[in-house]
This record gives sequence, C-alpha cells and structure tokens, in this order.
Amino acid sequence: MLSLLHIENIAVIEQADITFDRGFNVLTGETGAGKSIVIDAISAILGARTYRDVIRTGSQKAFVSAVFQDIRELSWFDEYHVNYEPELLIQREITLDGRNVCKVNSQPVTVAVLRQLGAQLINIHGQHDSQQLFDEEQHLSFLDSFAKDEALQTAYAEQYQKVHALEQEIHHLTMDEGEKLRRMETLRYQIQELERAELRAGEDEELEDRRKLLQNSEKLMSGLMEAIVNLYGDDDTDGANGMVANAEYALSRIARFDDRLEQIYEKVKDLDYAIQDVAEELRDLKDGFAYSEDELEQIEERLDLIHKLRRKYGATCEDMLAFLENARQELDEIEFADDRLEQLKGKLQAAKQQAEKTALELRAARQAAAKVLEQRIMDELHQLDMPRVQFLCQFEPTELTPTGMDMVRFLMSANVGEALKPMSKVASGGELARIMLAMKNVLAEQDAVPTLIFDEVDAGVSGRAAQKVAEKLSAVAQNKQVLCVTHLPQIAAMADTHMLIAKSERNGRTYTTVTPLDREGRKQEVARIIGGANITATTLRSAEEMLK
Repeated sequence: MLSLLHIENIAVIEQADITFDRGFNVLTGETGAGKSIVIDAISAILGARTYRDVIRTGSQKAFVSAVFQDIRELSWFDEYHVNYEPELLIQREITLDGRNVCKVNSQPVTVAVLRQLGAQLINIHGQHDSQQLFDEEQHLSFLDSFAKDEALQTAYAEQYQKVHALEQEIHHLTMDEGEKLRRMETLRYQIQELERAELRAGEDEELEDRRKLLQNSEKLMSGLMEAIVNLYGDDDTDGANGMVANAEYALSRIARFDDRLEQIYEKVKDLDYAIQDVAEELRDLKDGFAYSEDELEQIEERLDLIHKLRRKYGATCEDMLAFLENARQELDEIEFADDRLEQLKGKLQAAKQQAEKTALELRAARQAAAKVLEQRIMDELHQLDMPRVQFLCQFEPTELTPTGMDMVRFLMSANVGEALKPMSKVASGGELARIMLAMKNVLAEQDAVPTLIFDEVDAGVSGRAAQKVAEKLSAVAQNKQVLCVTHLPQIAAMADTHMLIAKSERNGRTYTTVTPLDREGRKQEVARIIGGANITATTLRSAEEMLK
C-alpha cells in the first residue's frame, strides 16, 4: 500500500508530506484547492508523462517520492535487476530542462520501466474513465480484462499474425501482367550490370589503398632507400648495422671480465640481429615494389566504375553484392510467382482455419465470462441504488481481426420497460459513474494491484445514490487500500483517514497544504461540504450524525 507521499515544488504545493493508511482514505477541499495536484504527483511516481510546467514558479526542479509498504515480490524486480524489499521507495525529479531522474530503492530506472512497476502498484480511475464506456471499441478490452483468457488471446494473436504475414506476401506477389513485365525488365538490367562488374567484397577498399600507394610511389622509394642506407650504410658510411657490429666486436673482447658486460654484450648482439632483419625486410619491400602508370590508370577506371554503381546500388561492394542477391531472389519470386502463390494460398487457408478455430474458442470463453460479468455488474449496480438496471454484453461476429472474430458492446436499460440500448443513449452522468464504479470493483476483485484511487468519480451522483456509492467504496476498502477525491459528504463521512486540501496566499504567492483531520476537523469539513461557507449548528449536527 501507499503509506507516504512527499511533494516538493509541484504547481502550488511548495512542500507537503501526506501519510496514507490502510482502508478508505478521502481527500476533500474547495474546488481549485489542489486536490488534482496530489493525484498528478502520485501519477508522476507511477511513471506517467509529466511536463516541466508542473514545476512551481521560481523553482528549478520538482521532486516527488513515495513509500509503499508490504509490497509483494513482483517479477519486475528480477527483470530489471532492482533490489526487492517489502518497503519500496520510488523517487522522481523533474527539471526545467525536461530531464527526469527516476529511482526505485535508490537504483536509477527509466520512466518507461517505472511505468511498468507503477501499473502493478496503483490503479487510478478518473472521470474520463467513465467516458470510455461510451466508446464501444473499448468494451471488448473490458471483457477480456475480466475473462483473463491470456493463453487463448496470445495463441490467437500469434496465429493472426501468421495469417497477416501470408496475406502481405501474397499481396506482394500479386501484380498485373504489365507491372510484372516492367519489374522483371528492371531487375534483369540491374542484375546484368552488377554481374558484369564482377565485384568482390572489400575490393573498393583494396583498390583505394593500392591507389594511395602508387600515387605516393616516389616518396615511398625515397624513404625506403634512405632507411636502407642508414641501416646498411654505403660507400661513405657504415650505417647502423656496421656501427652496432663494431660495438659487438669491442664488447666481445672484454665481456668475460664482468658479468654486467656479458649481459650488455648479449643485448648488443640481439640488436645487431634485429637491425639485420629490419634491413632485409625493407630491401625486400623495395625490390618487390613495382610502379606502373598503366596499373594506376586501371585502378582509377575500376574505382570510377564502382563509384557509378555505388550511386545506384549501395555504399560499399558488400552492399552492392547484397543488392544483387536480393534482386536475383525477387526475380526468381516473380518468375515463379504463380507456383509460389499457389503454395502461399494453401498455407493461408490452413492458417485461417487454425486462427478461426482459436477465435471460436476465444468467443466461447468470452461468452461464458460475459454471463458472469453481466450478473456481477447487475449485483453491484443493485447495491448502488440501481435495482431495475439490466446489463448485457452483446456479441456481433466479425471477420478475423487482431483481437478475434467478435465485436462486443455493452447495452443497458436503467428503468423498467425500457429496451436495452447502447450506454451513450440511456446512461445519465450519475448512472455512468456508478456503472464505472461497479465495473472497476468487479475487475479489481481479480486484480492484484493493492491500491485504487478514485478521482472525483462521484460526479453527477447525489442523495441516496451517493450514500450507496460511499458504502461501496468503503466495502472495496475492506480488501484494498482506497484513495478517493470527493465533493460528497456521504463519501467523506465514510473515510477511515480524511485529509483536507486547502489553498492560501502569503506574500503574494499561493500555497496548498494537506492536513490530516481529527474527529472535530472532520466534522467541520463535512459540515462545509454540506452547507458551503456558512457553517451553522444545523449543518454541524448533520455532519456529526453522518460521521456516527
């Protein structure tokens, strides 16, 4: 569960420490006091997208940290090599230059990796979630979340991908006769041009190295001759070889008198051999070097051809040879397209049959889950003061799609005698909020996420329905930690922990504070929610009665 949230320099919150407890935690306050900022801060430590404009004016950075307790050992920790501890610390720093520094148990992680962890710690449900119920494209994902047929869904997704790949290949090979002839002519020309060139892998680099050598032949020969003379000597000088040989002879006559001289003598002798070896290598290089104007001209012509081919077929000889191989393969495919098409069509038919078989199995599993979901949601809605509601998952067969062969949409009737219709046509704002709460509660029963946040999901709800929503949230909080931002006194009165978000001004700046309320503070706040700014003895008695 989330036990502590620390906020620095986010919007109008300069600094705040908020302690949450198990059970039902409620946040209340005037409109605009900053309740949504607290939710934004929690979203930030869950890996949600943030922008630098959340940083409080005049500050260089914003910082949020959260402590979670009694966290189970998730596979996430092993996957990303983060030390697991039941007490989890998440930190996130947001700077003006747009950088985000995220840490889990003091180990740096990326925002994307943090997001994967956050999804397993907290679910946040806001007012916009209710609008997803109007989007019928989302209904199948709701049902699949409840059904939890991951194995079937994964198997089908793999089979559908195979079908899609075969269809793409068939489409690639299917072209009209004119297009086919034009493409074959182009490929044959490209193949002939590259084959005539008789390229070798690495040939361009070899030729450029040889050209550089030939272009610098005079410097090369001059340098070799100078080095050989310095080593071997000539008519005027002994060279290094002769001088070292003289030193070796001189030392050979005195080396026996001192061990140190013996060691030096051996070193000079080795040096003499080494100079001779180097000199021989240089002489061999000189004797083996042949310069030819014809060879240089041939190299220039060859490199010119390679340069022209590069502009068409690739930056290196390896790239051009790869292009040649691909062109040969494509020409073969086109020339033998009819045979290949027949093979592919047979494979496609078999793949479709397999995918359709799995899709039908998936449909059966979904329909079975839909019956359970319908009953569970109606049970929940009856508890939320919608006793006459009817709810139905309507299936409509489709062709093969990435998600199966089903289109699912939710139909409902909120009143007796009314036909089942799409939610967008029959659900009021208050009814929609309760339907979403019912669905979230049903899905949460199978979800291992320990903390649920409801951000003003009570919009449009009042009176007895509000009391039912409060009781439902309190019931959910028996098994999970629940945080709720609300404007309803019925919900605020049910809290196990109640915090007040308040805004004030000091020295021309706006500040938001978060204060845990005791019994008397709760009574004052519930009375404010009931009666507004004018708190009377009557509203205080009503608040006290609600708290009792």
